[in-house]
Amino acid sequence: MEYYFILNPESGDKKHKNDILREIRDAAKKHNIEVYFTRAQGDARRYVRELCETHAKVDIGVESEPIRIIGCGGDGTVNELVNGAFGFENVEIGVIPQGTGNDYIRNYGDPKHFLSVENQIQGESRPSDLIEFRTVADGNEICAYCANMFNIGFDCNVVQMTDKIKQWPVFSGSMAYLASVFITLAGKKETSLRIEYEDGTIYDDNVLLISIANGCFCGGGIKGVPRSVLDDGLMDVSLVRGGVTRRYFVSLFPKYQKGTHLEDPRIQGVIDYRQEKALTVTANQGPLQLCIDGEIRTCGTVSFRVVPKAIRFIVPRGL
Repeated sequence: MEYYFILNPESGDKKHKNDILREIRDAAKKHNIEVYFTRAQGDARRYVRELCETHAKVDIGVESEPIRIIGCGGDGTVNELVNGAFGFENVEIGVIPQGTGNDYIRNYGDPKHFLSVENQIQGESRPSDLIEFRTVADGNEICAYCANMFNIGFDCNVVQMTDKIKQWPVFSGSMAYLASVFITLAGKKETSLRIEYEDGTIYDDNVLLISIANGCFCGGGIKGVPRSVLDDGLMDVSLVRGGVTRRYFVSLFPKYQKGTHLEDPRIQGVIDYRQEKALTVTANQGPLQLCIDGEIRTCGTVSFRVVPKAIRFIVPRGL
């Protein structure tokens, strides 16, 4: 089997990055490994796409072994890998966590188990759904894929604030996210949305937030969409209605963080939780701010649909 490791020379802790590179070079003594260093945002996606296209041409009509492509990064790296590899057979992707949240891999277990290069090489791949989204941004039609979660409204604003706060020396990871929650809550804004579900049901009103999820976690381990399963052919849609008071939100947040909030009787009439195969979301006022696996994009009406078992993701040995 061939293994391709993708590293961003500008991101992550330098010592950690050097340790990983040392492990990769040691593993290359026993395995067929190539290393690629990215040059800019989006370069990992481009490289993976070209790699997959080359592999497909070489092996056309031939039963071949899979190739494994492993990125060193966070949820944004996972997103680039799945968008580069989508549509190609015999391609397995994985990640060695170096991001702020590392939320996608939390669906499989503790991110610490993903740190070993050899365990990645010896791991098994498992099928995972993706969520396709179609929209128009800057006059261009876009069709792309999300591995973990979309956020609109409050959660999207928190992500924007987290990007600022994590630059502060005392904040990192989930601490930065939690600080952002309470800062954003102080200036709490609601978003007016029209949401069209697959069965014809329409929600047309203010929302505090909506999560459209393949996985359970956001914000470095906040289990906000606790019933999500990566390979069930469904996306979980969690909508918090408008009109929620700050006091109520703060009182519910500890359970929201642990993923036990859906059992709390106080959420009746406040949180709508559904499992869907498709839906459409439109902002009633102005463009839509959409957070896609931690990256924010401004767009128009967005259509979402599940693509069942669209990729194979590497789960390290021992999980």
